[in-house]
Amino acid sequence: MRLNNLVRLSEIDDSNRSDHFHLTADDICYFLYEYTSGYNYEFSSTNSRISNLKKKPSQRGQQHYQYKEGAIRSCARDFSQALNAQWLAQATLVPVPGSKVIDHPDYDDRMVRICNGISQPPPDVRLLVLQAQSTNASHEAQEGDRVTVEELADLYSINENIANPAPSAIAIVDDVLTAGTHFRAMKDILTTRFPGIPIVGLFVARRVFPENPFANFA
Repeated sequence: MRLNNLVRLSEIDDSNRSDHFHLTADDICYFLYEYTSGYNYEFSSTNSRISNLKKKPSQRGQQHYQYKEGAIRSCARDFSQALNAQWLAQATLVPVPGSKVIDHPDYDDRMVRICNGISQPPPDVRLLVLQAQSTNASHEAQEGDRVTVEELADLYSINENIANPAPSAIAIVDDVLTAGTHFRAMKDILTTRFPGIPIVGLFVARRVFPENPFANFA
């Protein structure tokens, strides 16, 4: 994927791939920023943005919820500036489904809205992967309660109603790259359905750990 001169995307490579357990050397993934694990929204602008993105729809009406809208717009703007327009014109953006299904009070379409907000030119955005039932949100679940690649594979299916025409290039789009669980499950099902089609991952941020993990408790 070619990026323009305003690129702010960085690529996952041999220096940082081990931070994301489920990624392999064959996976091509890009990210805009780094989200520091273990710190709240006050730590950095990225931590603040991710915190605002993840505000629950059931919190709509509370004063702080207004920041979610701004975070969605800023992510769409940054992707617009970072992505090569020629690549975007022939790519299909596939948002990762949220943890909650559409009839759940906390169903969140933030990734769809980010993708639809990308301009120059307006992209082909398709919810090609559907999720059959709600799961624990990864950022809220305890270590042993986080959804696995295998569990997601059982829940995911291709939305055949919008599968044609077949994409010529696919970008799986999500907010934070952590272990790469959702990306792995998404790429596997999309590769099976669309063999030979190039697939990349686009993330608002990748998770990093502080050099001193106890610094914020000192």
